[in-house]
Amino acid sequence: MKKILFLVTILFLSLSIFAQEEDKTKISGEFITDQRLLLDDDYPWVWNENRLSLQCDKKISGSSKFHSDVWFRNMGLPEFYSMSNLYNKTQIDPFNIEIREAYMQTSGFILKNLDFTVGRQFIGWGTADKINPTNNFDAYDFEDLLDFGRRRASDALKLTYYINNYFSVEGVLVPIYRPANLPVGIYSDALYQNFFQSDMLNIIALSDSLILPENKFKENFSSGVSFKGFLAGFDFSVSYVYGRDFLPQPQTVDIYPVDALGNAIIKTELYYPRNNIFGFDLAGEIKCVGVWTEISMVMPADDVILTSNLHTVNPMTYEPMIITADSIILEKNKLYFKYVVGADYSFNHGFYANIQYLHGFLHERGNEELNDYFFIRLDKSLFYDKLKISPVSGAFIISDYSDLENNYALVYYPEISYKPTDNFELILAATIMEGKGDNMFAHLKSFDTFIFKAKYHF
Repeated sequence: MKKILFLVTILFLSLSIFAQEEDKTKISGEFITDQRLLLDDDYPWVWNENRLSLQCDKKISGSSKFHSDVWFRNMGLPEFYSMSNLYNKTQIDPFNIEIREAYMQTSGFILKNLDFTVGRQFIGWGTADKINPTNNFDAYDFEDLLDFGRRRASDALKLTYYINNYFSVEGVLVPIYRPANLPVGIYSDALYQNFFQSDMLNIIALSDSLILPENKFKENFSSGVSFKGFLAGFDFSVSYVYGRDFLPQPQTVDIYPVDALGNAIIKTELYYPRNNIFGFDLAGEIKCVGVWTEISMVMPADDVILTSNLHTVNPMTYEPMIITADSIILEKNKLYFKYVVGADYSFNHGFYANIQYLHGFLHERGNEELNDYFFIRLDKSLFYDKLKISPVSGAFIISDYSDLENNYALVYYPEISYKPTDNFELILAATIMEGKGDNMFAHLKSFDTFIFKAKYHF
C-alpha cells in the first residue's frame, strides 16, 4: 500500500509540475469530510470518511485526450483489539486508494464522425435524477447507502458515431463482469435478502456462497447499443443491453433441521443471471418545467429457478433423505418493467422543487417484488445562494396498497448548506426513517442519523 501511495503521489506531483508548463493539462479535485452520528442516547459515531479526489485532464493531441479520477480515502473507524493490532497503521487509520476513472478518448477514429473511448469510464446512460434504470453497464456502488445514485465506472470499449448534430449511435463492450458492492457499516444488512422464510422454522444459522461467471469472455462480457437524439426540444434514447444482473439471485436453499422444535440451519447458493434489457428515456422542458422519464424493460435470458432442499430422515428407515422442491422466481423472456418519472422547477425568490416517482428500486426484481417510491425535495436559497435550506426532502415508499398501514416507509432528509466562498461548502443534515413491513427503508428505522459534511473544490 505504501509503495502504491508513493507512486501515485509522484505521478500527480509530476503532472502538477507539467501542468504549470503546459496549459493543455489540467489538475482539479475535491476534498470531502463526511461524519455521522446515530441519533440515540449515546450518539455513537457510525461513519468517518475523508476523501481527496484528484482529476487529471490531458489533451494528447488535437483529437485525443486522457482523463482520470483517483480517490484517496481515510475511510472507516479504528478497529483494534490487542496490542499486536497497534503495529498495523491500516487498522488504526484505515486508508485506501480507488481509481474511479482512467480512460483515453480519440475523435475521428477511422471515420470522421466516430469517437473511440477505452479504459475505465462511466457509460452513464439515462436521463433521470440519480436513479437510472437504463444504465446497465456501470455497477451500483452501494457502499454508502444514503448515496444511492452512486455507480462504479466500467472497464469498457465505447464507439460513438455522430450521424449529424442531432442524432448519434453508441456501442459499448464491457469484457469483464464486476458485480455491485454492498453497503458497509450500519447499513450492511439493508440489501440482505431473506431467501427462505417460514413461520414453522427458527433459523439459528444462515450462510451463503456465490457462483461467479466462469473466467471466459463469453461468460463475462456485456454489450449494448443506444440510439440517441434530439427532437422537438427533447433529448431521447432507445437502448438494448445484454448483460448480467449486478446483484445475485438465489439458486438453491438447503435446510438442515437440528431438532424437533423447529430450529434449522440454512445454506443458500446464489448466482448472477443474464438479462436482455430494453430501455427508453426522454428529457426536456415543458413551459419552464424540467421533465424526464426513463423505462427499463427487463427480460431474463433464462428461468431463474430456486431449488429448496430439505435434509431430513426417512421416518421408516431412519436413513438420511432430501426432499426437493423447485419454484420459478423469474420466467425466461417474461418482461418486467422498472421506470421513473420526474419534474423540477425553479420558482422566484430562490425556491426550487424536485419530485420523482420510481417503480422498482435498484435491488428489486420481478413484477411481484417492485415497490413504489415517491421522492420530493424543496430548496430555498438565500443571501445570493450562499445559504440553502431543504426543509422538505425525503421519500415515501409503498409496498402493498391493500394493507398500507403495515407496508410503508417514510424517509425524511432535511439539509442546510452554507458556502463561505464559491468553492467551500458546509452541510448539516439528518436522516429520519419510519415504516413497517418488508421494505428496505423500513428495516433502517433504527438508524436515524446526524450528518456533517465539508466540501472544498479546487
